[in-house]
Amino acid sequence: MTLPPAKTSAAMVTASYAPDLERCRLLCETMDRYVTGSSHHYLLVEGRDVALFRQLEGPNRTVIDERDLLPAWLHAVWDPTSLFRRRIWLSTRTQPMRGWHVQQLRRMAIGAHVGQDILVYCDSDVAFLKPFDCGAFWRGDKVRLFRRDGALPMQGDHPVWSRNAGKALGIANPEISSHDYIATLIAWRRDTLNAMCRHIEDAHGRPWVQTVGRARKFSECMLYGRYVDEVRGGDGHCHDDAELCRVYWTGPKLDDDGFRAFVEGMAPEQAAIGMQSFIGTDLARIRKLIG
Repeated sequence: MTLPPAKTSAAMVTASYAPDLERCRLLCETMDRYVTGSSHHYLLVEGRDVALFRQLEGPNRTVIDERDLLPAWLHAVWDPTSLFRRRIWLSTRTQPMRGWHVQQLRRMAIGAHVGQDILVYCDSDVAFLKPFDCGAFWRGDKVRLFRRDGALPMQGDHPVWSRNAGKALGIANPEISSHDYIATLIAWRRDTLNAMCRHIEDAHGRPWVQTVGRARKFSECMLYGRYVDEVRGGDGHCHDDAELCRVYWTGPKLDDDGFRAFVEGMAPEQAAIGMQSFIGTDLARIRKLIG
């Protein structure tokens, strides 16, 4: 795999898959229109989706096959329990994993293959509506780490994600962090990301993918956040709880008025919106309404 050299200190990273192609196309179009301060955009997809996503490539955008990022012993196959409608990733070294698990692994693995100083992560169901400069993630020589202090939701999977992150990182106390690190449109230092993967390998004596994948539920954001704060003592980072992307996580499909109200509710620092694909809001309507 030959990737273009780093020209500036930031790159955008998106993990996607075939059903989100058109949403990813909209992301790319709005990113090209509004985003500055990034030298490249990496699209991380499964091997069978590479040819499909090639149409989105350009001088500053590259599609990367997950087989160039993840171990050869991790195999994607059709899942018979879903009547062969979904994919599942199997190995003798990890739990069976779904696409959302492997997308997280891709986002962690990309740091070992590119040269930019910071990686800005943006999901494929995001669209930029305002100018955004990736330089916003720098505070002098520190990188902005998204963190909601003492605000970890104690319902749902959040405590499990935090606990499993602690186990992977070798953190015995606290078992669960009180902080929440999960958001859309965040940045990580590439050197810190690579150091985290090495730390996990040193702590367990096996590849980091194997350790992370042994837990049925994990969060790459929890892993990175707890590593920065509890292993590195915050080195190279500063905390910020402002969300740069307004996300519609759950609820009914939005009609035109509902969508406009959602956009009008963006905070001044927010430059993008995220519309979770499983909600089913019509992409053509989103295209029309954002112009």
